[in-house]
Amino acid sequence: MIQIQLQSAGKKFQKQWVFRNLELHIQGTEKLAITGLNGSGKSTLLQIISGFQSLSEGTIQFSLEGKTIAIDQWYHQISYAAPYIDLPEEYNIQELLSFYGSFKPFQNKLSIPDVIDIMQLGNSSNKAIKHFSSGMKQRLKLSMAILSNTPVLLLDEPLSNLDKNGHSWYQGLIEQYAKHKTIVVCSNHIEEEIIFCTSKLDIHEFKT
Repeated sequence: MIQIQLQSAGKKFQKQWVFRNLELHIQGTEKLAITGLNGSGKSTLLQIISGFQSLSEGTIQFSLEGKTIAIDQWYHQISYAAPYIDLPEEYNIQELLSFYGSFKPFQNKLSIPDVIDIMQLGNSSNKAIKHFSSGMKQRLKLSMAILSNTPVLLLDEPLSNLDKNGHSWYQGLIEQYAKHKTIVVCSNHIEEEIIFCTSKLDIHEFKT
């Protein structure tokens, strides 16, 4: 069982505290929504949970089946999707999935054609990613993260750039491929993004 625990956690940039005195314990197959307005610190907290950023004060600990995981090894356990993550735009989908899959294999032994089919981007499989729309890129990012064979899934505003059909596709992807995962979703109070979440943290409660 995965466990992520933050104690007396705080983060500041220069002299400005983003959040402080945050206590959080995520475990098992919990589905947590981190909510707040734009600029409130949701993404910063998610990046700390991912291990990409460090705390200014307090502690964060990761464990799997009761064994502590060093922060420099935590990336093996997570997959991450966010609108601000860039893709190598000179690749086509097949090239990108082949490269990505060499680091993070896909669950259930899904093949690259399987993943492209799940993305519903088969007609664009040979097109360079630089020619994709923002919605197509978001489908690609979400698919790679959700379908990865990792126990922890981190999503930042996952419905960004998706139309209504994309909203339904996203919810179906979570239902079919991520129910067994620990999930943390950052959302600007958009119910469709976090409808499956079982707990909620409002980042504003930890402002100083």
